[in-house]
Amino acid sequence: MRHLLSAADLSRGDAVLILDTAAELASVTDRSIKKLPTLRGRTVVNLFFEDSTRTRISFELAAKRLSADVINFAAKGSSVSKGESLKDTALTLEAMGADAVVIRHGASGAPHRLATSDWIQGSVINAGDGTHEHPTQALLDAFTLRHHLRDGSGDLAGLRVAIVGDILHSRVARSNVLLLQTLGADVTLVAPPTLMPLGVESWPCRFSYRIDEVLPDVDAVMMLRVQAERMQDAYFPSALEYSRLFGLDAARMAHLPEHAIVMHPGPMNRGMEISADVADSPRAVMVEQVANGVSVRMAVLYLLLGGRQEETS
Repeated sequence: MRHLLSAADLSRGDAVLILDTAAELASVTDRSIKKLPTLRGRTVVNLFFEDSTRTRISFELAAKRLSADVINFAAKGSSVSKGESLKDTALTLEAMGADAVVIRHGASGAPHRLATSDWIQGSVINAGDGTHEHPTQALLDAFTLRHHLRDGSGDLAGLRVAIVGDILHSRVARSNVLLLQTLGADVTLVAPPTLMPLGVESWPCRFSYRIDEVLPDVDAVMMLRVQAERMQDAYFPSALEYSRLFGLDAARMAHLPEHAIVMHPGPMNRGMEISADVADSPRAVMVEQVANGVSVRMAVLYLLLGGRQEETS
């Protein structure tokens, strides 16, 4: 595997290999010196055309813990804001000797365009493209689920996961449906009809318009924020109405099985899709998801950039 563009590109074996590698690399965080020499001499470029905090910092930390050189390239304040095209930006990075480009872009398909062109020879990792996909988020979510509900090993066969919220605009939901299905989980999407994608019937999952019918039968519930910045029209009457019908509060959480966990890819809108008491409860694993993101992205960089082969040689 040379690139990571979509969760659909990963076979069960690929996904389990990444998760197993992430589990091995997670031990680095417990060391006094949190670094491995694996990718010394390699250059990783974070090419972010959209604002990001968690994903960009997570990739930067992951690359640095593997001893790679990191270049952070933000579109704002760069030549991109002056009208430079994706092609010219990519050619510039190629001239600088980028071994991997981690790209977040507002246009769906931008990472695929970069990977299939002859503009750049290094690996391309999709860190979120438009409303399309976010495969490393799905991987870290699977890693978190496996840790809590599968003793940290194997796949997720038989696991029941509900993804609730703005499915229509969510690249996280799309990648999670694809990856969790590959790993054997049973996924149910929950949203109002206006926030459910057209053609969702063909997705490899179930869907529902009622959160209260789904919660008692799941092992994990993942809440998604309403992406108001991507909305041009009114998709529901009011924030209060949305929260009442689809928000997760303490009363609703009480209907979850005792072992079930609460997840959120962030950033959270407290008081809308999730209440403060639920977000701060012991069953919420959002902080752990962020920590797991570093280990998973270390694994992705390690495997894509040939760390295993180089160590062997």
